[in-house]
Amino acid sequence: MDSIDHDILFHLRKDGRLTNVELAKRVGLTPPPCLRRVKRLEEAGVIAGYRAVVDPAAIGRGLEVLVDVEVSATDRATVRAFEETVASYDEVIEFRRLFGRPDYFLRVAVADHAAYEAFLTVRLTGLPGVLRTESHLTMKKIKAV
Repeated sequence: MDSIDHDILFHLRKDGRLTNVELAKRVGLTPPPCLRRVKRLEEAGVIAGYRAVVDPAAIGRGLEVLVDVEVSATDRATVRAFEETVASYDEVIEFRRLFGRPDYFLRVAVADHAAYEAFLTVRLTGLPGVLRTESHLTMKKIKAV
């Protein structure tokens, strides 16, 4: 990857809907070589996809909660079942297994506090292997990807 590739990635991260003509103009290329570079970045897996950024409040998911989860299970079957179940929850918008403590990090988007309480008490804490959860409410989003 050279500086032009990095420039292409910079502009696509800012606006993934740029036309090839506009992108080429911004990085100082003509459209055909710019398109070839974008295709090469896609084929190499550098560009993994494109997505729409949706306003959570507009779809009734205005409350975002960060959740630390510690599990007591160490057997693979329980861990696998826990991960598959949590990953399937529509409310979970990000799910990571961590080194050290906590074992997992979740970003959960729900309508309000009552919806989060229901998610936490009915869906999450009742799962086999869940030892402890800790919820963190966001005061202010400073930077988002």
